[in-house]
Amino acid sequence: MMNLFNCLLSEKCPYCRKTLETSKSNIRKGIVIKACPDQHFQKEFHPALETYIENRKTS
Repeated sequence: MMNLFNCLLSEKCPYCRKTLETSKSNIRKGIVIKACPDQHFQKEFHPALETYIENRKTS
């Protein structure tokens, strides 16, 4: 049952389907940044704007 919740709640990279990792968050500003381990995709939550900003790496 717990494994099902983890699958439903974990966010995945739309390109490689790996689970996004939270590593560059700014707790004081409340900004949460989740990124693909292979740097394909990044998703930021900005509470002041109440929105997500999604970026994909272009090479």
